[in-house]
Amino acid sequence: MEKLKGEEGKVIAAQNKKAFHDFLILDKFEAGIILRGNEVKSIREHKVSLKDSYARIKNGELFLYNMHISPYSKARIEETNPLRIKKLLMHKQQIHKINNKLVDKSLTLVPLSIYFINNFAKVELGLAKAKLKQDRRQDLEKKATEREIQRTLKNFSR
Repeated sequence: MEKLKGEEGKVIAAQNKKAFHDFLILDKFEAGIILRGNEVKSIREHKVSLKDSYARIKNGELFLYNMHISPYSKARIEETNPLRIKKLLMHKQQIHKINNKLVDKSLTLVPLSIYFINNFAKVELGLAKAKLKQDRRQDLEKKATEREIQRTLKNFSR
């Protein structure tokens, strides 16, 4: 399977496109993730979904909920729960900083992508605020006008 390369030598395994559609991303953070062996292999095969997943701080630690990792096809043990709660690794100062920002009840932590850097799995988290229906409509209108401009420029250059 072809690997997607991002900036800084990242090998991107999955992206949460729905997060950019539903939320306004205010700030981004990088966190390590604790995985089991078969989960790492599944992520390398891009069999992971970040849709409807979110992160929470509990007892000063960061956890990721509802991230679906399909069981590895060649694994002997099929006992792993695809939706198990995963612990994220981040410095305490960063967790404290995020927790202070989350005091505002309208903000949430959303995973934006999962990728590998030097064989370590990382999750990019976004501090996000939910978009209103009106904001989503404006974004769709803006994209449509940009597409129309690109089409006219392409036809004009011919």
